[in-house]
Amino acid sequence: MSWLYRNIARPFLFAQDSEMVHNQTLGMLAWASRCDGSRKLAQALFETAPLPVQAMGLRFPNPVGLAAGMDKQAVAVPMWEAMGFGFSELGGVTGQAQPGNPQPRMFRCVPDGALVNRMGFNNGGAAALAERLKAWRNEGLWPSHPVGINLGKSKITPLEEAPTEYAQSFRTLWALADFFVVNVSSPNTPNLRQLQDKSALDDILAAMQAVNAELGRGEPPKPILVKVAPDLSFDALDEIVSLVAPRRLSGLVATNTTITRPTQQDHLAQKTYREAGGLSGRPLTSRSTEVVRHLYRQTRGSVPIIGVGGVFTAADAWEKVTAGASLIQVYSGLVYEGPGLVRDLVEGLTERLGGGRWSDAVGSAAR
Repeated sequence: MSWLYRNIARPFLFAQDSEMVHNQTLGMLAWASRCDGSRKLAQALFETAPLPVQAMGLRFPNPVGLAAGMDKQAVAVPMWEAMGFGFSELGGVTGQAQPGNPQPRMFRCVPDGALVNRMGFNNGGAAALAERLKAWRNEGLWPSHPVGINLGKSKITPLEEAPTEYAQSFRTLWALADFFVVNVSSPNTPNLRQLQDKSALDDILAAMQAVNAELGRGEPPKPILVKVAPDLSFDALDEIVSLVAPRRLSGLVATNTTITRPTQQDHLAQKTYREAGGLSGRPLTSRSTEVVRHLYRQTRGSVPIIGVGGVFTAADAWEKVTAGASLIQVYSGLVYEGPGLVRDLVEGLTERLGGGRWSDAVGSAAR
């Protein structure tokens, strides 16, 4: 299946504008999500063997998840499970609807297996996302795997008002997802990364945990995670780690896209890398794994880490697991390798695990 995608489907798709293909693909998946036959066909083609993981008080049927940014509007929620994913993260969503940055804003660097995007949190806002999620539930099409929501800040919201917006989005969506990821690390909203500063992030997390305490009476609080940038120094990462215990963080996501660029002699690659935005894909593999390893060591494995960045093969995924990732997410790898990637990753991870315990594998190369 992966061979067919890479050699037949991908050349056709990559001859077209990146964002246009993305939107067309999501449109087809949205249609397929409501078609029982299409979901069953996807399950037949991409079903993965169980590789269960317990993390954040949740049970994941396998450790491979869909990264945020692929389904910002939650238009294809049932299909991600049908395609074999062990969990999905929707969004990023902001408090207010916004169009994002001007187009074009998504670019491929095919020789490097990379993407550059400056989408800018284009989405319909938290209230619209809540209505769509309610509709999936009412139609009986909600997946059995955990669903997360990635929360961002609206472009027009001043930094000092960010805690209020994150808390309001959290309140709006609280009952509709299994976990939430605080995104203060996207490079495509002006000054957003300033919210990774310990004091600013602490204010956001305090406001969200207040909502958790209010809405979670009699129920477990919703897991809250923070997604970090790969461009942070280890000292800056340690500042975020210092908030894990006092703000009762349930996990960390490592990493978002990077603003750095690899050295590249190819003229077309250089042209792509001159585009502003966040870089994802193979050039991010090593650094994201390095951040996973550092976070695992600094937290002594006490909180789950979701490893994301340049996962194209089972070897890439296994490297992140042994560095300290309890769960894995894919985005660029899915674009380049196709929908068969999830099954390939789960099969490869199962083979490498060799019948051993998942918890023993996590961080085994970082201890």
